[in-house]
Formats: sequence, structure tokens, C-alpha cells
Amino acid sequence: MKEEYHKKWNTVFSADEYAYGEGPNEYLKEQLKNITPGKLLFAAEGEGRNAVYAATLGWNVSAFDISEQGKEKALKLAKANNVALDYSVGELPSLNYAKESFDAIALIYAHFLPELKAEYHKELCNLLKKGGLVILEAFSKNHLKYRAANPKVGGPQNIDFLFSIEEIKSDFMNFEIIELVEKEIALNEGLYHNGIGSVIRFVGRKK
Repeated sequence: MKEEYHKKWNTVFSADEYAYGEGPNEYLKEQLKNITPGKLLFAAEGEGRNAVYAATLGWNVSAFDISEQGKEKALKLAKANNVALDYSVGELPSLNYAKESFDAIALIYAHFLPELKAEYHKELCNLLKKGGLVILEAFSKNHLKYRAANPKVGGPQNIDFLFSIEEIKSDFMNFEIIELVEKEIALNEGLYHNGIGSVIRFVGRKK
């Protein structure tokens, strides 16, 4: 499935238009305005819209994804905004980020393969400094009915890719929960996130 997933995202990101737009996710934007910039890692960052936005705020930004096409477009967007990104392509365990080296980690629609999800979340926790923040927005397990009603809202069609509050509590056990909610929101992000969907939102501080 890894090879198929890799091919899928290279295909999605090969179009001229940015799949999820060029502007940042609204939840991320709302959270970053309250935080002093430091070192921030974006997981499964795709075409770079969120990483570039954070860099314009003064964050020292690293990002990774499995898609070479995603990186290419992210660096193009960074150049257009006169900012720099440290962007790596590959699977997380092979990227050799230093333990406890980030002040914050952003997981914005970072729907990892089901067999990797818990392992990746654990590894990302290890990369975060004590007192550092995780900021997450992703589709909930209840999102499938929204997608069935309106495919344009996007998101995985396999429930195992999706999130529950219980799963977040389990994967981020050693965190003070600042916010953890499941809610219905209206999305308007590029070509593939348009309409009403169900998401999990989580902000947690590493103990």
C-alpha cells in the first residue's frame, strides 16, 4: 500500500493548481497567533501552504512528506513568499530529526497509513521538547457520512485512516490537553476540501 499511496499523492500534487489552496488552514492560523515563534515541524505537509504561512510569521520551519511533487510545489510557494523551508521527502523514521528538538509539531490533515499512524505519532512526540505543543486538525471517524453526502468535502474513504477522540488520548498520553473536540465545520480549501465535514481538533502540551 505504501507504493500506491506514494503514487497517489504525487499524482494529486502534479497539477498546476494547489490541491488544498495556497492559504493556511484556519485552525492552524488561529492557534499560531497565540504562540511565540520557535522551531516547528509539519508532518505530511504536501504542497506547503501551512509551512509557508508559519515561516512568514517568523517560525523556523521543517516539513516532510512522501511526495516529491509536494516538496517541489512547497518550495515554489516558499520562494514566492520570500521564506525558507527545510523540507524532506521520505518516511519519518528515515529522516533523522533530532529528539526533543521542536517547539511545536503541526498535524494538519496528516492521515498516515493505518499501520503507521500510532507509531508515527509516538515518534513525533519524541521529537517534541518538553512543554512543546502539538496542533492537530484531521477528519473524524464520523466524517464518512459527510463524504458520502458530498464527495467534494474530501478526506479518506477508509475509516482506519480517520481519527477519534479516544485514539488521540491514547496516542498523546503524555500530554496536557488544552483542547480536544470533535466538531462539524465548513471547509473551503482549494480543490479537495469543500463543504461540511466532521473533524477532530487537538492542541496538547507535552508534559
